[in-house]
Amino acid sequence: MAMNKESNGYIFGFTIALVAVVGTILASISMGLKEKQTMNNVVKKKMDILAAIQVESTRKNADDVYDKYITSSLVINKDGEALDGEVAFDVDVKKQHRDKTLTEEMKKYPLYFAEKEGEKLLIIPVVGKGLWGPIWGYVALKDDMRTIYGVSYDHKSETPGLGAEIKQKFFTDRWLNETIADASLNFTPIVVVKDGSGANPQKVDGITGGTITSKGVEEMMNRTMGIYINYFKTVK
Repeated sequence: MAMNKESNGYIFGFTIALVAVVGTILASISMGLKEKQTMNNVVKKKMDILAAIQVESTRKNADDVYDKYITSSLVINKDGEALDGEVAFDVDVKKQHRDKTLTEEMKKYPLYFAEKEGEKLLIIPVVGKGLWGPIWGYVALKDDMRTIYGVSYDHKSETPGLGAEIKQKFFTDRWLNETIADASLNFTPIVVVKDGSGANPQKVDGITGGTITSKGVEEMMNRTMGIYINYFKTVK
């Protein structure tokens, strides 16, 4: 018996089959793109970590360059205690910062160790809030565990030409050789200013017209550095 292709039953069945096929195709594409996106995020994260120690890399060579300079890593808690069985690279500090259900006791803090031209460096991830959305970055400290060797900052949606300038070299260079603690490793906050006094100790000139984003960088730096100082005191 020939099927009536003009019947409601046929049209309904054909529609269901078509939706199922298209859905399967879209799901497969989504899974493929998700895997690629995950890989891209891993490479970008490595590039950002390397940027903090002033090492340039590309998406093609980031894996090799990362393995060359990053020697080890660990994870600490808010009290500066090292956590066993944790992988620093797997800790998503941006996701942690967004998750308001996490208490400070539940958060994890990655720490990376690097060696560049014979100098040992420590790299710390930071995350905070700018004017329009999240800001983040990495801070490299010298072996004294208090002097900033380099920083790399980034953002999601700050204003071009204003807050978005936190990722530019003219701003990141202002943080070089600032200190997050005194000689006894007592935490000393850094203040972002807009009065041109950034040449003074513990002060950094902010971005003209990007005051809120600049202060967001100050907040995420000081909040995070204070936690890592707890660990540095235990290994000094």
